[in-house]
Amino acid sequence: MTTRTEAPEAPTAGWPTFLATLSGGGVGTAIGLAITVAVTLNPIFVTPFLVLLGRTLFLAMVLLLVYAAARAWPQAWGLRWLPAWLQPVVALAAVAPLATLAIYLQSTGGDFVAFVQAPGRVSGFMWIAGSALFLGLLTALGAMLREREAQARSQALQFELERSRFEKQALDARLSLLQAQIEPHFLFNTLANVQALVETNSPRAADVLKSLIAYLRAAMPRLHDGQPTLGNEVALVRAYLELMQMRMPDRLQFTVDVDPALAERRFPPMALLTLVENAVRHGIDPSEDGGRIEVVARAHGSGMGNGSGLHLSVADTGVGMDPHAQPGTGLSNLQARLQGFFGSGATLRLEEQPPHGLRAEIEVSP
Repeated sequence: MTTRTEAPEAPTAGWPTFLATLSGGGVGTAIGLAITVAVTLNPIFVTPFLVLLGRTLFLAMVLLLVYAAARAWPQAWGLRWLPAWLQPVVALAAVAPLATLAIYLQSTGGDFVAFVQAPGRVSGFMWIAGSALFLGLLTALGAMLREREAQARSQALQFELERSRFEKQALDARLSLLQAQIEPHFLFNTLANVQALVETNSPRAADVLKSLIAYLRAAMPRLHDGQPTLGNEVALVRAYLELMQMRMPDRLQFTVDVDPALAERRFPPMALLTLVENAVRHGIDPSEDGGRIEVVARAHGSGMGNGSGLHLSVADTGVGMDPHAQPGTGLSNLQARLQGFFGSGATLRLEEQPPHGLRAEIEVSP
């Protein structure tokens, strides 16, 4: 029997945090504030400006080091009862007067009594310590506020990335479900056509069945292709129409006019095939005279790459649209698949084609 030991949590602070706080920006801010305090207090001090500037610069560097250490090792200050964000503030508030006192004691040789008995030194101590305390705390609070805002933005970005990832997973699952509904629909319709030939003892039944087997052998591996292209889809459409033409050679003519430059464009599998199958089943088949199917695909917008738009159409000269007919499963699923694959820029339109027939159009915005 084995036991599992939990690894200690990785520290969120330490030397990386300490060194990051002492970056060029932090040091530059400390020097700038030290110069500002020295220039501001110089008119009321009898101490030479360079001496005053040296004191403010020393104090600024000490406070910067204290602030960096309090952020990097907050538990080392014995302030566990305080929130982590408040500990650097308390450390600065405690160190600012002590560091200022150390500066003045150095000027008196460590004689505290001499320091207290000199009103000018006490007044200078109060001015410098008060300025350091005010500006140090203000700067520290501002820095922590900006850091918390940056963390909040980073967290919001992470949440957005996670939400996008979950949405994509849900969309992929939905597309897979819709495709799974379409594949049996197409297959059973095609088998029904073969059954009709067999039942009528057509001499072409064997040839059609042979073509169907060859078609399915080519088509089935592509149904779940992870990178479906328009070129693959057009190949399936052409094979399907050739199969249907063998079944009714005197009643079906077709043309497929697709720009070869679009062959590598990403395109949802069986989307165009659904429209062609719909044209054969509901347009050409019910017509006594049959008809013609024209499949066209063109790019529009800028260039021919994936950034351009797409316009695809399947037009037939069959019986046209039945005003009382309800949309079939294939077309309903196709609309959902186009939206899922291309986004809101994809539309599916059906319209009458005079003098008779139907035109189905897929429009994909650039």
